[in-house]
Amino acid sequence: MGIAILMSSWVFVVVCLSSIDLICTETVAEELVTVSETETIASSHSKSSSCGCHSLKRDGLVSVDREASLLSEQAAVKYSKRLNDGMEGQDHRKDCPEEMVLIPAGEFLMGTNNPGIPQDGEGPQRKVHVDQFYMDVHEVSNQDFQKFVNATGHVTEAEKFGDSFVFDGLLSEAVKSQITQAVAAAPWWLPVRGADWSHPEGPDSNIADRMDHPVLHVSWSDATAYCTWAGKRLPTEAEWEYACRGGLSDRLYPWGNNLHPKGQHYANLWQGEFPTYNTGEDGYTKTSPVMSFPANGYGLYNMVGNAWEWTSDWWNVHHTTDELHNPKGPETGHDRVKKGGSYMCHKSYCYRYRCAARSQNTPDSSASNLGFRCISEKKVDLMLQLPEWMVSWSSAKLIGGFVLQAESLHWNTLQRSTSGETC
Repeated sequence: MGIAILMSSWVFVVVCLSSIDLICTETVAEELVTVSETETIASSHSKSSSCGCHSLKRDGLVSVDREASLLSEQAAVKYSKRLNDGMEGQDHRKDCPEEMVLIPAGEFLMGTNNPGIPQDGEGPQRKVHVDQFYMDVHEVSNQDFQKFVNATGHVTEAEKFGDSFVFDGLLSEAVKSQITQAVAAAPWWLPVRGADWSHPEGPDSNIADRMDHPVLHVSWSDATAYCTWAGKRLPTEAEWEYACRGGLSDRLYPWGNNLHPKGQHYANLWQGEFPTYNTGEDGYTKTSPVMSFPANGYGLYNMVGNAWEWTSDWWNVHHTTDELHNPKGPETGHDRVKKGGSYMCHKSYCYRYRCAARSQNTPDSSASNLGFRCISEKKVDLMLQLPEWMVSWSSAKLIGGFVLQAESLHWNTLQRSTSGETC
């Protein structure tokens, strides 16, 4: 029986061509902090402490008596239009469609010889060569992921398991009253029935006002499924770290060595005392929109903070000092590497919001601070995202009189000649 497909209209994507003002990377007096000095100070606080999100395994729970939230009820969000919206590079792309930017081929020093958290395998520093690729400008958003779910019917692992991990301070009293277990290594992490990507804090929450925030509660397998559907893939750890550095050499953060250049917040991190009090001085006490804060030198937003990001690599803490070309990590393993830190990272507990920092989770793990972004070798900015049964065909198919070739499944909407160029 033939399949008739009614194609009523085509939606034309208008790509804005306004120029982009990337954050200034010139050296200023307050930037004159050496990597070794900064990381040595941090390591004294972080060697034995963690926010515990790498311990989120469903077999690592203990029974606890939880009478009250760990997060202070007085921790109000101090969002400031003057502080956040007035920063360089803040608002210039809010009307642009989803896109990718070119990350040019090159070499860089991966890792660090002055690890903030030595047990994570941040060192030794080694020279790595990376081919060019295109990377999502921002983390995959709730809106992006909703399109994927609507097109494919994908059910996340959190939905299959029936629960996911949520930070205690984000839960309502009604939800907490039903919970009798916590993560042994980090009791502020709770397994919440009904928590998933569309209910980030449990069944009584939703994402209606957070469609432009990063999708959360996605496992490594969920992230891989999305990237495959979109014609992309997860970045390797080397690709991710190279992109995170934004063209800067041997710096702590995507913008330099100073966490708050000129007194400005450049990332969504925990402000206050972890895990009991978050002042929200950067504007947020949980996730922020995916294009908040200034972009790095390649035009990438929120490469540190906001949400952890999955990579394709298996976890390993032993690295060669040999010069490498496009390394992909071990062939097998137990955990997958995640990078970038999240809104829960604080220097005293989780100093992992540095380019060289890293952590891990089992591939089926999901949590309220874990997301992802994709990359592609193809020179595309927007992709025609079709239902899974259509894009999975390996050869051209006749659909209602229209022949769709593999190459035509992508819209080459805007060609670029230089790295970091965006709409």
